[in-house]
Amino acid sequence: MMDQPLDLDAVRAFVRIAELESFTRAAEAMRTTQAAVSLKLKRLEERLGCRLFERTPRYVQLSPRGATFLDHARDLLEAHDRALASLSQGRQRIGIGISDHVAGPELPALIARMNAQDPQLVIEIRIGSSGDLLQSFDRRELDTVIVRLHAGRNDGQLLAEEQFGWFAAPNWQHRADEPLPIATMAEPCGVRALAGQLLDAAGVPWTEIFVGGGVTAVAAAVMAGLGIAALSPRMVPFGAVDVGPRLGLPALPRLPVVLHTRVKDGRPREALAGLAAAFRSAVRG
Repeated sequence: MMDQPLDLDAVRAFVRIAELESFTRAAEAMRTTQAAVSLKLKRLEERLGCRLFERTPRYVQLSPRGATFLDHARDLLEAHDRALASLSQGRQRIGIGISDHVAGPELPALIARMNAQDPQLVIEIRIGSSGDLLQSFDRRELDTVIVRLHAGRNDGQLLAEEQFGWFAAPNWQHRADEPLPIATMAEPCGVRALAGQLLDAAGVPWTEIFVGGGVTAVAAAVMAGLGIAALSPRMVPFGAVDVGPRLGLPALPRLPVVLHTRVKDGRPREALAGLAAAFRSAVRG
């Protein structure tokens, strides 16, 4: 029986690597260096007497022993965090705004991950347009926002860049004698404005066929066959196709995902670092 206690920082590094499938992103989440994370894992593997990951230059994957250890490692960390939280002077709160064009289907898992990291942290999430969320941030109604790059601002931290395309239902066909039907979000949506500018500059006649209150509604209109929309691939339902090349539409650029925050330290900052790293992982696929 092994009598030497486990290093909790090393166990936390192991869980972060497993969740994010990357030493680099685990280091970002833990606000440390990749070398430090690698050293923690090496010491943990030596302590346990087994290899926890299979590593190649192209991927990081749990070994069979690592997969067995993962749930136990999470339980250990949660018990540790609950013990510390029981002695805290009260719950802390963090208000986070996330752009509808950024949130994506991964959001429930990311929130669950934040809660598991700090169960005593009260997380307030608001979804909206980048412009509206930035206004709320400037009014100090939100502590942090994760948005698309907004013109005239350079005070954020770049998390990732995400490719967009012109998506339609698999059987949708454009009638050449009619303006291109576009499904989009309501103003003030930066993606909506960019799409219109690119189509106008390319001389492509277009018309709004559907205006949704969120990306989910726009994606539903696309799959219903109403028209096409400028979306990132992870936002559209399975089966949607990028019809931009077939229709000769102007290429959409890679759009930045930017973090703005006033949170500098403490438990909220640790949870936010994990959320930012997870978003990087989701956006980069």
